[in-house]
Amino acid sequence: MRDELLDLLRVCVASGASLGYLAPLSVVEAAQYWERLAAGVRDATVDLLVARPQPSGEIVGTAQIRYETRSNARHRAEISKVMVSPAHRGGGIASVLMDEVEALARRRSISLLVLDTSEGPGGARRFYELAGYTYAGGIPGFALDPDGTPAQNAIFYKELAG
Repeated sequence: MRDELLDLLRVCVASGASLGYLAPLSVVEAAQYWERLAAGVRDATVDLLVARPQPSGEIVGTAQIRYETRSNARHRAEISKVMVSPAHRGGGIASVLMDEVEALARRRSISLLVLDTSEGPGGARRFYELAGYTYAGGIPGFALDPDGTPAQNAIFYKELAG
């Protein structure tokens, strides 16, 4: 599973997806990312969802939900690293992942989800709008897209009903 996750992150960054890294993403840097994430999964502050077209097939997508631990913020969580392999985009995988993330949030009594993406070509603003998220604004030059171009981020939120 580790190698599949490394490959997925690297291919998504190489294809221009805004995931917090510059292309080309090294194996070492990708491995460090997944190792840090594993700690959050172990301490239950992060849930990692993976998408496989067949039960024993390759991982073609992931999404994460990061839970707040501070007492005044436990009602909210952040969605991050929603990624789908370029070869599998357009088939609804990201939508299924988002539905599952929202279901996890509801089970944990989360009432507010937040996320951000790039306004640049590597971002997914239209996808999140179609998924019912509300655009809250952005910060110019917030991060660099994978090609090194500064891009404004797009901040979104969604209030979850009971």
